[in-house]
Amino acid sequence: MSEYILNLLPLAEGEREKFEALAPDAVHVYAGRKTVTPQQMAEATIIFGWPKAEELHKARNLKWLQTMWAGTDEYEGEGILPPGVIMSSSSGSNSLSVAEHMLASVMALCRRLPTYRDSQKQHRWTDEGVMKTIYGGTVLVVGAGHIGSTFAGMCRALGAHTIGLKRTVRGPVEGFDEVFPLEKLDELLPQADVVALCLPHNAQSAGLMNEARIGLMKDDAIFINAGRGSALDQDALGRAMQKGKLWGAALDVTVPEPLPEDSPLWDVPNLLLTSHVAGGLRLPVTRENCVRLALENLKRYLAGEPLENVVRRG
Repeated sequence: MSEYILNLLPLAEGEREKFEALAPDAVHVYAGRKTVTPQQMAEATIIFGWPKAEELHKARNLKWLQTMWAGTDEYEGEGILPPGVIMSSSSGSNSLSVAEHMLASVMALCRRLPTYRDSQKQHRWTDEGVMKTIYGGTVLVVGAGHIGSTFAGMCRALGAHTIGLKRTVRGPVEGFDEVFPLEKLDELLPQADVVALCLPHNAQSAGLMNEARIGLMKDDAIFINAGRGSALDQDALGRAMQKGKLWGAALDVTVPEPLPEDSPLWDVPNLLLTSHVAGGLRLPVTRENCVRLALENLKRYLAGEPLENVVRRG
């Protein structure tokens, strides 16, 4: 039986032909997240892209899902994917985009740019005094995967000492001067000038950065979260910052999203909020990476070889 490949990726000119050349005997169907039909879902044996989680129960013939994003938590709930389905992610595809956003946030806070922007809106010419630099400082990255590694490499290029934390340490990781198991978090937090979270949502990461751990940080440290909002007790962060804890913080992710208009976080001094925009397809290279990875995994799948970025083995 030939494969029925349902491709929901945002393909550029000439890219359909690349998929069809790899699998000439397959049925190739192209649609969008909002335009895919129940019939297409029902017939698909392979799906590329970002299908709606609530629609996947219709994919009764599905064997493999290659997602468009690094995070796959929306597909990991009970009964969302049919039994036996392999799932692989596009982990690493948006590393440059998210890492640059994180670095921009750190530098903006170091130089007090949000405060100066506020003064500009009020037509006030101010001098906010002392600034910070990451040169010679310690950057602690919690989550030493693709994004964390890319961000760490950028910080190290600017003269920072970079420390990574991950669940399992099997050797050196690019971008880091040192890498330790996640269990070292409490020991390392008091040493860090910048603490950056790049964690997916899972049972181990949920609530990891709680009130006690925020208290372990230096009073003039900078905190960044660009992974999942569930890793942080954001209310505890807001309370601590209102009392003068931390130089500043930047959150690209919150719980819930969108952040409610009445959330006290909007008014926390020196807190930079962005609306989960660090990644996505905002840089062309991210889309290109997603397509490249889908093509590589399709070649591997058809050859019976191990896939990249497998998060569920069926």
